[in-house]
Amino acid sequence: MSENPRELQKVQTILISQPPPSSVRNPYSILAEKHGITVDFRKFIQLDKITPKEYRRQRVNPLEHQGIIFNSKTAIDHYFKICEDVRIKMPQEMKYFCSSESIALYLQKFIEYRKRKVFYPKDSKTNLFKLLDKHKGIGKFLYPCASYPFDEHLRNQEIPNFLNEKGIEYAELAIYKVVCSDLSDLKDIFYDMIVFFSPLGIRSLFENFPSFQQNNTRIAAYGNITSKSVTDHKLLLDVKAPDENAPSMSMAIDNYLKKVNANAS
Repeated sequence: MSENPRELQKVQTILISQPPPSSVRNPYSILAEKHGITVDFRKFIQLDKITPKEYRRQRVNPLEHQGIIFNSKTAIDHYFKICEDVRIKMPQEMKYFCSSESIALYLQKFIEYRKRKVFYPKDSKTNLFKLLDKHKGIGKFLYPCASYPFDEHLRNQEIPNFLNEKGIEYAELAIYKVVCSDLSDLKDIFYDMIVFFSPLGIRSLFENFPSFQQNNTRIAAYGNITSKSVTDHKLLLDVKAPDENAPSMSMAIDNYLKKVNANAS
């Protein structure tokens, strides 16, 4: 018999706090089929575009900058969308600094791609910070980023902190909002396990259900930061990934189900 009373019940329903995968055949559908369980998907966080009014309220003009920093394809999408909405066209001489090659190549959807104005790490010895430091003499940088209306402390400050440390002139421009999804339709629906991939998902759970009680619901978390958020919210963590036996969340859940569902009533 398990020493943990929470493991005396089988896990038959799992809620993944993300949108469903694009492919019908995915690690979670395989997991559901293998163990005869139900796996549902529901995004706990959504990205809302900012309005032209919200853009203007920031009083940041992209045309007054010589370089733009992108660390995600999402940022690129939202940046050029707001530029279109407010009728701003990027000049040919604008330089772009991207955190990876795939992000840099994604710019081809929006600009005439020229190597002399698009910069990204090309080897293991280079990263975005080294590129910014090397080119800090070009002028002022613009950092398009997310806004977190429910808690601005959740914003990743790694890039701004570096720019401040190096004395590089820059401005931040919020181009989309990270907000909690409306989960009210889940009020009377209970799952044996809820899976989280970021602290934002856990925050959304409590924004929607302030009096949430874990009871026998198992909690799974991906990554150390998410796991810490679980315990910070006084929840018990049952499944953590990655680890040496499970590099992915689906594998970690699989290992847990093999152990629990075989012995539980």
